[in-house]
Amino acid sequence: MITIYHNPRCSKSRGACDLVADVYNEAKEPVDVVEYLRNPLTVSELKQLNKMLACPVRDMLRDTEPEYKDLGLADPALTDAQLYEAIERHPVLLQRPIVVRDGRAVIGRPPEAIEALFR
Repeated sequence: MITIYHNPRCSKSRGACDLVADVYNEAKEPVDVVEYLRNPLTVSELKQLNKMLACPVRDMLRDTEPEYKDLGLADPALTDAQLYEAIERHPVLLQRPIVVRDGRAVIGRPPEAIEALFR
């Protein structure tokens, strides 16, 4: 099963969906496209996703969103728990797209980065 955390308004996210459908998913594995703005992830789900990404929680944040500045998320004193809570309350802060396959995940920026999940 391949899961894509997707924002249909984002060209990079649409590009990742296209690459999975048309290029990388040669085995035609089932794909679950999750529109995370409509179905926000819980803190628990974000922690699980972060574990698969194997990156600092901050790497999951979109620092170009107005909410990032408004909430003071650049403050290095904020804990991971506070960052997870901010993403849960404001899902627009989650990097996109994120593709998950076989217990691993990547942020698809650029969309071609998802190729690593299919090697």
